[in-house]
Amino acid sequence: MALSPGVMGIINVTPDSFFPDSRVATAAAAIARGRAYFEAGCDLVDVGGESTRPGASPVPASDEVARVRTVIEELAGVGPVSVDTQKESVARAAVAAGATVINDVSGSLVELAGELGVGYVAMHRRGERIAPDERPVYDDVVGEVRAYLRAAAERARAADVGPLWLDPGIGFNKGVAHNLALLGACTALAELAGEYGAGLLIGTSRKRFLAHLGREVLDVEQRLEGSLATAAWALVNGATMVRVHDVPAAVQLRELLARPLDEVAA
Repeated sequence: MALSPGVMGIINVTPDSFFPDSRVATAAAAIARGRAYFEAGCDLVDVGGESTRPGASPVPASDEVARVRTVIEELAGVGPVSVDTQKESVARAAVAAGATVINDVSGSLVELAGELGVGYVAMHRRGERIAPDERPVYDDVVGEVRAYLRAAAERARAADVGPLWLDPGIGFNKGVAHNLALLGACTALAELAGEYGAGLLIGTSRKRFLAHLGREVLDVEQRLEGSLATAAWALVNGATMVRVHDVPAAVQLRELLARPLDEVAA
């Protein structure tokens, strides 16, 4: 899979993901949404069966497999599919069903990706799930994330994974200032990824920090503009994949950014 600027579309086969409009209750609904994503120009559909929002309850592996397996089997015949999981058994079942990328927020499945011969997303997350009102503290968030991602890239290359993306984990155990600092460091993070033949993946879509960047606090339904603005920033500054809920809008954004200015002016 090429590491050119791409759009990863989110499919949450869950009842409790933080953005209600992203939830799908049945496999049939998830498959229909995934097909619509591919038709809109999505490059990779990311299927998850467990919410990673702050305060979410863990899901047994058997339930998670039941939620995602049929969806992946059907969508893998349409286009590239990744599985969003942090459990080895779920990742194995997903790859057997046709997933070609493991999107791992835990950082624990890199050797498995190498064993199975699939791509891998290595994401930074310090510690486990935190309470929604807990305030994380960093001395140097960019430095810490860079060091973590470098070590993750070294592990991934030692494991001989396929396509590799590094993800700074925006919104995962980080405050507003931390997330903005990481967005500001996109160019440096993209350069780091490039040292390992990897891409930079950025996921800001509808996240809580976007609620606090304007004149009033925004509900999750009001964060489309912030999601697109930060996705545009990321793509202009070296990201090779943006993970989004709003696929048609993000695809249009990606295509507009790719057009030469003289062509746009014409």
